[in-house]
Order: sequence, then C-alpha cells, then structure tokens
Amino acid sequence: MNLQQLRYLNEIVRCGLNISDAANALYTSQPGVSKQIKLLEEELGVDIFVRNGKRIVAITDPGKAVLEIARRMLHETENLKQVGDEFRTQDSGSLTVATTHTQARYALPRVVKEFTLHYPGVKLGLHQGSPTQIAEQVLNGEVDIGIATESLALYDELVTLPCYEWHHCVVTPPRHPLLQEKRLTLKKLAQYPIITYDFAFTGRNKINQAFSEAGIEPNIALTAIDADVIKTYVELGLGIGIVAQMAFIPDRDRQLRMIDAGHLFQPSTTRIAIRKNQYLRGFGYHFIELFAPHLTREVVSKALHLTA
Repeated sequence: MNLQQLRYLNEIVRCGLNISDAANALYTSQPGVSKQIKLLEEELGVDIFVRNGKRIVAITDPGKAVLEIARRMLHETENLKQVGDEFRTQDSGSLTVATTHTQARYALPRVVKEFTLHYPGVKLGLHQGSPTQIAEQVLNGEVDIGIATESLALYDELVTLPCYEWHHCVVTPPRHPLLQEKRLTLKKLAQYPIITYDFAFTGRNKINQAFSEAGIEPNIALTAIDADVIKTYVELGLGIGIVAQMAFIPDRDRQLRMIDAGHLFQPSTTRIAIRKNQYLRGFGYHFIELFAPHLTREVVSKALHLTA
C-alpha cells in the first residue's frame, strides 16, 4: 500500500468513478490507475469498487470505509507538508480561496489588495462557484478556505465561523414608482417583475421565506447567479432587482436607484469554512482576520482544535 494508490482511489471517486478522467487529472495512464487499484484491493483483501466489465459502476461498503481512511491519510500528509513550509518559508507559498461572485466582487477586493501587499511571495488563488461547489472544494482539499452565505454550515466535516451580517436592497431604474413610496412593502414589490438571485445564491432563501410567510406570490421574472447581471437587466427595464446591499455602489450604478429592504428580509450571514483537522499556515490565518477582524488566529485555532 502506498500514497499513490490512495491518491488514485480518491481521484476516481472525485471524478464520478470515471477512471479515464481520473487518469487525466493525475497526468498518468488509465491502465496504470486500474493496475494500482487492483493491487490495493488484493493487498486489502476486499473489493473497493463494483465493476461491470472494465467499467466501475459503484463503490462497495468496504470501499467507502477505505476511502474515508485514505482521505484522512492524504489530508494528514498534506498537513505535514504545510508544517514544513510554515517553518522553512514563512512568507511564501500559496493560498487558495473558493467563494461566490458577490463575495469576490464586492467583499474581497480590499482584503486581497492588503494581503498581497503583506505577502508578495504568496500566490493567492480565487475560485468562484456555487455555495455547494465551494463546500465540496474545501472538503476535497482543492482549496484552503471557503467563503459563502449559504450551505457551508450544513457540512459536519467543515469548521464554519460567522464573518458578518448583511441585508438585501431593491434596485430600480430612475423615476420608478417604488421610489415614491414612504415605506417599501412586500405587497408593493409583488406588483412588479422581480429579478434576483438563483435559489442557491446570496440569501435567496431569505427572500423566499419573507414572501411565503406573508402569503404573497412574487413575480420572479428572471434569476441570475450574480448581482452585476441582475443590475444590467434592471437597467434595461425588465423589472426591479433584489440584491445584496453591498452590491450597490452609487458611483458606479448611476443608472439605478437603491431602496433599503432591511425591514423586509431577514439578515444573511456570510461564513468562512475550513476543513476539520486542517493545518492552516500563518498567512492563512492573517487572510481570515483581514476579512473578519474578530476571527483572530486564536479564535480560529480554538475552533479547529475543539472540532478536531
């Protein structure tokens, strides 16, 4: 048994049981991957996969147990490398963050700028995706840190910490009738086509919840995964938009007007996620603290230790 075999096993599962895709991702040959998995099965004395001819169609119950242990071993191997890097080269290396478009576009620019000034020798990577994709990338070790509003707290294998609360707002074209209302209501909003986030993104569940509890059916005309697209279609006159308040920038959004909707929808909480038992390098802790100053190294370390 060796680490290479465990990596092959993990990659096959990550690629949906497709050996060809796993081999391509590992820059090796399909026969080589198949051979190593067979050797691992022979050594362990169990079938890890269910096969139909040469094709893998499922993972066995023993295979699931082997995979769980293999992932822990690979994770700890990576932690060992991180420990060495931390004490050998404290101000160089890489940090990868997975987040949503809204966070990357509106919440992270200041943090990224300050971080790169502090650590010019650290290669910072930003991956954008849905909250579910972000959680899975953290779990799989593809990224070091995940930042999103939805889904992260649903994964027991992740340590999640609250960063900040935010509210939604309504954006309209200039001279829209809603701008004349003294106090915005859900009933008034429902009179117009609404353009807002896709269900999995940026507090959409809070929007649905508010309308549902009021017994009002909103006219959702269009959904998108980021605020820039929503604002573009509002500018075209296709409806009113409901977006995160941070996404409205008066100096840039001069063709739009903003109405506070904090009283209509419950606040949303953006969270940061780290895989349990992960060894986080010093600059990783600093990145988190730049994003959420109350999440000091001591606070994050304690959270990781308590859930280890």
